[in-house]
Amino acid sequence: MSEESESVSVSVPEVRGVTPDRLLHTGGNDQPTAEDLVLASGRDLTPESLKWAERRLSEEGRSAMDKRLP
Repeated sequence: MSEESESVSVSVPEVRGVTPDRLLHTGGNDQPTAEDLVLASGRDLTPESLKWAERRLSEEGRSAMDKRLP
């Protein structure tokens, strides 16, 4: 196992005013899980919150996660 840091340093020009979307979004490609959505919404992992997240994902798809994350 490598001891190198997994963080990546990227030079970003200073932007004044509104932050561009390319700097805000991670651009994740895989479909979020109900657990991902519960945690992103700041809720505790309970059977009820997982059911809530499953409903949101079935109704809204990936945008359910996008609405809760920058």
